[in-house]
Amino acid sequence: MSEITSEVLIARLAEWGVDTVFGLPGDGINGIMEGLRRNTDKIKFVLVHHEEAAAFMACAHAKATGKIGVCLATSGPGGIHLANGLYDAKLDHAPVLAITGLQESSVLGTAYQQEVALDKLYEDVSVYNQVIMNPAQVPAVVDIAIRTAYARRGVAHLTIPNDIQIAPAHKDPYTSVAPVSPPATKPIYLAPAVRPADRDLQLAADVLNSGQKVAILAGIGARGEKERLERTADILGAPIVKSLLGKMVVPDDSPYTTGGLGLLGTAPSEDLMEDIDTLLMLGTNFPYTKFLPAPGKVKVVQVDVAPERAGTRIPTDVPLVGDVGATLEALIPRLERKDRKHLAKYQDKMKDWRENMTALESADREPIAPQFLAAQIDELARGDAILACDSGTIATWAARHWHIREDREFYLSGTLATMAPGLPYSIALQHAHPGRQVIAFVGDGGFAMLMAEFHTAARYHLPIKVIINNNNSLGQILWEQMVLGYPEHGVRFGEPVPDYAAWARGCGGFGVQVSKPGDLPGALQEAFAHPGPALVDVAVDPNEPPMPGKVSYDQAKKFATAFLHGQPHKAAIATTLFKDKIEQLKG
Repeated sequence: MSEITSEVLIARLAEWGVDTVFGLPGDGINGIMEGLRRNTDKIKFVLVHHEEAAAFMACAHAKATGKIGVCLATSGPGGIHLANGLYDAKLDHAPVLAITGLQESSVLGTAYQQEVALDKLYEDVSVYNQVIMNPAQVPAVVDIAIRTAYARRGVAHLTIPNDIQIAPAHKDPYTSVAPVSPPATKPIYLAPAVRPADRDLQLAADVLNSGQKVAILAGIGARGEKERLERTADILGAPIVKSLLGKMVVPDDSPYTTGGLGLLGTAPSEDLMEDIDTLLMLGTNFPYTKFLPAPGKVKVVQVDVAPERAGTRIPTDVPLVGDVGATLEALIPRLERKDRKHLAKYQDKMKDWRENMTALESADREPIAPQFLAAQIDELARGDAILACDSGTIATWAARHWHIREDREFYLSGTLATMAPGLPYSIALQHAHPGRQVIAFVGDGGFAMLMAEFHTAARYHLPIKVIINNNNSLGQILWEQMVLGYPEHGVRFGEPVPDYAAWARGCGGFGVQVSKPGDLPGALQEAFAHPGPALVDVAVDPNEPPMPGKVSYDQAKKFATAFLHGQPHKAAIATTLFKDKIEQLKG
């Protein structure tokens, strides 16, 4: 068979080190599927049930490996389905390449069936966005797309008409009227070594050295820099606050950390932000400015590899443009050691906070407390386990009761905070790390959206462990309505309650339902020991609120207003809150 353009496309991806493409076939990409078939020795195609899941998988692959994630969808509706997962990649700065089909070039613009201008649809989500209209374009355009995705940490998009996909490879069918020829490029990307100038480093050191009460706010951009982070914290006597995306940058049992910040964070972290005079931000674009110090109250040094992000959340005295590791390596020798008083104060606060959280993990409460479920997963999981988490109340329990220690990792949709990534994330993570334990900790609402992908895990013999925190509701929205002062409405699914464990068994995996706290440890142990994909559907207390680290007067007032205005489950909620307080007092 003669070589077609799609062969060149797929072979070029392989030259970039791509070994997996996540996607769903369609008549708009049959040529590309043939290119994949002819390159099965180089690239594996992972067939999913929904294109949104393919985009989530590409995003998770990029987050976990640092290598470009690739997803594939057909023209029109297939490409539209990718969008949500691509926005997850955009907002969390994950390098992803999306490849879509397009109607044949001869009918573009004629309102042909399923004709959607996907290049226009993707204008906002992508850092590189190109329609391939000539086979001669392919090698260079693929190189530029991937290089741009790496350099700008975002989504690149290539869309290819059907006829171009199967056109003879490398052939330029047109007569050139200008002195041009397709550029000859290579599949190479070299990341720049970004280190701030000495003058800026000294300015930053002066600010940090003059501070009396310093804190560090670390995000995912500081990943891999645990040693330098803790060395900096030790010198400055500065507690380390972690963004949710940055949960794994230092262990949760580090003597320097006060945990997360924000609605899912800790009370000590909130107290710290109100107490400090100097803040060092490392690899984070923390968006929840309500939880940061008031503008002008503190001196701020911010380190970020992207110049445009320094100073976007809080007035910044010294913005340092650089890689966190290289910047800290150059900054540490300029820092002056401070006493332990400020750090010790927050170490004591964290001791009390951890005791309060442990008290809520009671095995005696029925219905099952979600905190107990999260704690059991934490206790029984391996030291190198990877947790993929959904958005919603589930993120609160994971943030507070899943502990980073040893080689553990943690992934979720941080900035988009979309529903349903937990399951597809876990599939991509298990595919990338076949020897590690991968756990999807998900809510019933998110699981139901993309539950078909459990079958994907079974087909590819991926031993993911799916734990459903099942409150039979959209829990986060329920509590958000109440905090606005409104009684809940339209957020509980009611009867009949779906049997997700039966679905898991129907897919050929392990599946069990749990409603009694005494049955939970054994069920989890059995699922974790199962050699294939396993699912544990846990009925938890639907009236357990994901309380913020510190409850403000306004929040309490609005919560009470919802009760007065007819909150339908107020007795059950009040009982649960009373049990929480009793457990903490007992602890």
